[in-house]
Amino acid sequence: MDMATSIIMLMSIESQKNAADEEAPPLCQGEGRDEGAQNNYPHPNPPPARGRGPSSGVGLLHLLHLASPALPVGAYSYSQGLEYAVEAQWVRDEASALDWIGGLLSHTLAHLDVPIAARLYQAWQHDDAAEVLRWSHFLLANREARELQDEDRNMGLSLARLLNDLGMSEAAAWCKADSVCFLTLFTLAAQRWQIALPDTVHGYLWSWAENQVLSAVKLIPLGQTAGQRLLTQLIPRIAHAVDTGLALHDDDIGFSAPGLAVAGALHETQYSRLFRS
Repeated sequence: MDMATSIIMLMSIESQKNAADEEAPPLCQGEGRDEGAQNNYPHPNPPPARGRGPSSGVGLLHLLHLASPALPVGAYSYSQGLEYAVEAQWVRDEASALDWIGGLLSHTLAHLDVPIAARLYQAWQHDDAAEVLRWSHFLLANREARELQDEDRNMGLSLARLLNDLGMSEAAAWCKADSVCFLTLFTLAAQRWQIALPDTVHGYLWSWAENQVLSAVKLIPLGQTAGQRLLTQLIPRIAHAVDTGLALHDDDIGFSAPGLAVAGALHETQYSRLFRS
């Protein structure tokens, strides 16, 4: 059985399980569980190995392709709560933009996206469809506002369709999946195009940071030089976030960012908006 077929079967099983769960009464604390299985996520496993060394020239070009603003997944249309943060004057200048973007990078992406990227990459490497679904569900559940979940799904669906059109047949199973995340398909492409894991995560964070800075330039507004200063100052933070996230064990994964959740929720009803919700 190939990887795509395994994923389709697991998605079908998951849909049936979710339908059954909706009909069943919720479990009380501890009811129906094994004594040693208090949580399904995450398991206390060591972090995945970083794998091979730097990507080849072709792998690097594929990474630039994936991280490019020209990738047609709609990333430019989302601000991830930054538009509301500007409206509320939480972010009002270059310094506060660095605090907001750098804070999210160091305290959220480093402890959620980065370690999950490593586990998704390893799951694709071993053709482990169950682990791919497991970590995709976990990531989506940690998006703390509906707007953030919708963004992740929409970008993931767009990347799935693109990769399928580019001949990566494994992406087809994700073109209509409810649990699709952008990072799920990003790591699929990276692994199949033989981009090394550390390079994959650096590229993913750079793409995120660049989009956030471009949003800040439009919203505050800032000049182009100020935007480049922000990106330059974020580079060492990206490197540190990669080192931090790749070293995390399963039981250390996760974060809570109330400000981001509030901004994402309130942006849905913001009167005047440049970015999607």
